[in-house]
Amino acid sequence: IKMAGDSRFPDVDTDESEKSEEMEIVVNVGGVRQVFYGDNLNQYPETRLAELVNCLSGGYDSIFSLCDDYDPGKREFYFDRDPDAFKCIIDVYYFGEIHMKKGICPICFKNEMEFWKVDLKFLDDCCKAHLSEKKEELEEIARRVQLILDDLGVDASESRWKRCQKCIWKFLEKPESSYPARVIAVLSFLFILISSVVMCVGTIPDLQVVDAEGNRMEHPTLDSIETACIGWFTMEYVLRLISSPNKLHFALSFMNIVDVLAILPFYVSLTLTHLGAKLMELSNVQQAVQALRIMRIARIFKLARHSSGLQTLTYALKRSFKELGLLLMYLAVGIFVFSALGYTMEQSHPETLFKSIPQSFWWAIITMTTVGYGDIYPKTTLGKLNAAISFLCGVIAIALPIHPIINNFVRYYNKQRVLETAAKHELELMELNSAEGKATGSRSELEDLSKEGKEGPFYSSRIKVSHSDTFIHLLSEEKHYRTRLQSCK
Repeated sequence: IKMAGDSRFPDVDTDESEKSEEMEIVVNVGGVRQVFYGDNLNQYPETRLAELVNCLSGGYDSIFSLCDDYDPGKREFYFDRDPDAFKCIIDVYYFGEIHMKKGICPICFKNEMEFWKVDLKFLDDCCKAHLSEKKEELEEIARRVQLILDDLGVDASESRWKRCQKCIWKFLEKPESSYPARVIAVLSFLFILISSVVMCVGTIPDLQVVDAEGNRMEHPTLDSIETACIGWFTMEYVLRLISSPNKLHFALSFMNIVDVLAILPFYVSLTLTHLGAKLMELSNVQQAVQALRIMRIARIFKLARHSSGLQTLTYALKRSFKELGLLLMYLAVGIFVFSALGYTMEQSHPETLFKSIPQSFWWAIITMTTVGYGDIYPKTTLGKLNAAISFLCGVIAIALPIHPIINNFVRYYNKQRVLETAAKHELELMELNSAEGKATGSRSELEDLSKEGKEGPFYSSRIKVSHSDTFIHLLSEEKHYRTRLQSCK
């Protein structure tokens, strides 16, 4: 690269009579040459290409502050940048907007736009959505890596109780952290299954016993198993609550609310059984206990804590509210139309089962969903024709939003696998960088690390430094460094 002030360079043309609008410059980006005219570039004077038009009068210091190299004979500026991204960026001078080509990493493209000093507002909305999605993925990767690094690192400045809380939290919430944690996760899964099975088996009449008053109740053995399961759930919830870093967020989390709903009915029914008889009639107590026992079905949702598939399904349904709303709207319109037609067509039959339009809603629901219990059915020819059309429309209405819902499920599931793999790769890259830094690191680096008050193994300290260099700068609005995270996943 030619340096500023090199005697081999001829003097820069500073003829001020040449207007910048009529100036022609050649830009070579990664071996791809582009010719520009000043009148086009000066439409956006704050961009780097527009600054090239006016930099010749400022000398070589001004030129080399904008480009990597310059040929004064050809008046050609050289840049070591991505030519594919540059071809998209220069569209702003001709069309006033920029579209990002398929296959270009959005984060790298954003960095290229910042280098060429082109504002992001010129990026088309569809490309901005893609960029926002990629930024969210990088933030998710950063969050996952941060969680892993928090587990690896031990802050000596924390109290013993804080370190104990972290150990309990990791032991109960992160089965992948150790072998005992995986054993606890399996035991919790088994207790959920056993409790659900006991709840179902306890309703079999042959396995129930009769009390002194002649009322049927669960077998004492099943009741003991139920008590043991509730004891496990209670101990697990209390330990997780105590060790939670944010107890308010923990208490308001959906899955933790499910845990409370699975535990609370047992203690409320136990209280009503022993103390409620003194406050109300025995029959009312039994009805309240029976209603609370029905709430035990909530514990089956605890399986979602141990199943990534159920979590993915929940997220897919959450992202598919629009499609589900369309499905309900289609069915609602069809139910109203076909129930009204069915009621009208069946009035001529003396033994009609369609007594009113609201009563016909039930027939329309089971017909459009192809259930067909047979409790209500048409008897006239026109009524049967209406029924045939209704279930055909019902099949079509149900099938239409299924494909988008399945796509949401597959997309989210694949995305989670990609993010998990990317986080592991980034940790491997950090470990490699820390190993190289350990082998080639200078004495001053070791002194700087020791001044920070970090205790513990050198590996953990270097991992944290690498994490900061990779993620904080990556997600910062001021600095952007090219790392492997900026490649397309």
